[in-house]
This record gives sequence, structure tokens and C-alpha cells, in this order.
Amino acid sequence: MRVLITGAAGLVGHAVRANCPAGNNVIGFDHQSLDITDELKVNNAFERERPEVVVNCAAWTDVDGCEIDPERAQEANARGPELLARACRKHDTLLITISTDYVFDGEKEGFYTQGDEPNPLSVYGLSKLEGERCAQEVCAATIVVRSGYIFGSGGRNFLSTVLARAQRGQRIRAIHDMFGTPTYAPDLACQIFRLAKLGVPGTYHIVNSGEGASFADFARAAVTGAGLSGSLVEAISLKTLSRPAARPRNSRLRCLFSEAIGLPALRPLPEALVEFVNAETSSKSSNPVIGTV
Repeated sequence: MRVLITGAAGLVGHAVRANCPAGNNVIGFDHQSLDITDELKVNNAFERERPEVVVNCAAWTDVDGCEIDPERAQEANARGPELLARACRKHDTLLITISTDYVFDGEKEGFYTQGDEPNPLSVYGLSKLEGERCAQEVCAATIVVRSGYIFGSGGRNFLSTVLARAQRGQRIRAIHDMFGTPTYAPDLACQIFRLAKLGVPGTYHIVNSGEGASFADFARAAVTGAGLSGSLVEAISLKTLSRPAARPRNSRLRCLFSEAIGLPALRPLPEALVEFVNAETSSKSSNPVIGTV
């Protein structure tokens, strides 16, 4: 299977490339080598590479930046997936595009499923939702993967930042009243390839198993798992932060369709955290900013 990955230098793109099953031919493009908002470059890449599957990990994930520059957000997160979908339709290619839990408003108390109506609070969430819809309208062979609170090695994300700061003895401020379902990037990548193999179009919620966590709980579990003091994590309220973009208070996800089509549940979050913490502490890697797909 020839697999083309966009946004291959980012957290999810890196994980997808690293976890591609043996026997597949993977072509990875970062933003410099393929700008998905450039129709000519997209078409040329398809003509040259002839992919059977495209995994779109390219996005502008700066939530506050999107709020300030909605035109750029629209181009990267909506127009880009639409252009990929047009090329996929022309070449009879399966498109898998990564979306976000931020398409929901956070007012629900339980888990969001595909049966819940999206209602984004931010330009970022709105642009990602439009990207979903544009891709699905243009290309019937489209799989939308919603995930959130993604963590892993090889890209910018909240948890790597937390561990790097904790290892230096620095205190970390983390929100205690904002909840999601954290997802380990390698686990997400493996599920993406299972979806590619099945080839069943639709929208899927892919997250690690469990009841979810707040940023503060998530951070504290990683810090203590690394043998450091949980007191380094200071719990703060979302209300205390002045940010341009609103965030959903609760964006926990659950999938209605995975079991029905034979997809196994991802392992529980604590198991994924152990693997992540071991990898991070052994490499002593650090990343500077929060990232949200």
C-alpha cells in the first residue's frame, strides 16, 4: 500500500510515519515540501506519487493564533483538506484526515459521540469542522478521525513540555477544570492504519481507553510516573487564563462505530503514559509549546 502523509514533521505525522506496518511504502511530506493549500503542488504530488491512501496530518493547531488570523486558519484547516479530497476523488484514493475534539462546545457532561452535533467555540474548531465537512462532501472515500489531548515524542505537545520542565525542577501550571480524553500518538497512528486497511468511510473518535482526565490530572500522572514530585504541578482554573480563543470545558470522546467494524479499543491511558514517560525520561527530550490537533 502506498501511503502519503502530509504534515509528516508534526507530532501525529511523525507517529504515523514511525508506526506504519511493514510492507507499506510511505511517502512523508512536511509543510515545506507540500503545502496542502497549494492546489498545483497537491495535484503534482498525486501525479508523481500515485498514493493509495493519504493520511492528512497537516493543520494549523495554534488555537489562539487561529482566533487572531481566521483566514489562515480557514486555508490550512478547511481549504487544505478540501484540495486533498479533490485529488483523492480524481485518483480513487482513500483520504484519512485528522480532526479535533474542539469541534464540540463542551457543555455535555458525558462523552461526545458521533451522534452529538458539533458546535465549535473557536475559529480553530470551526475551521477543523469545515475541513471535515468539505472533505466528506468532495470525496466519498473519506475517513475523519477526531482525537484530542494528543501526546507523544517527536513533536510539540503539552505533556512533553510538562516533563521537561519538571525534570528541571520548574513548577507547571495546569488546568484542573477542563477535561478531555488524552491520546498517545503511536496508539492513534496504529489505529489509523487499521482504519486504512478496513477502508470504511465515516467519522471516528479515536482516543485511549478510560474516563478521560483534566490537564492537571494528566500532567500530575506523568510527573509522578517519572519519579518526580506531583507538587510541581499547580492546578489552576480555566477562568484565570486570558486567552483569545474559548476552549470546551469537556471534550471527552467515545466512538460509536469502532467496535461495530472490528476495531479494537486503544489501550488504557495509564499504560500508554508509562510507555511515554519511559521514552521521554530516557531521551530527556523537550518541546516548547502546547500542541492541539
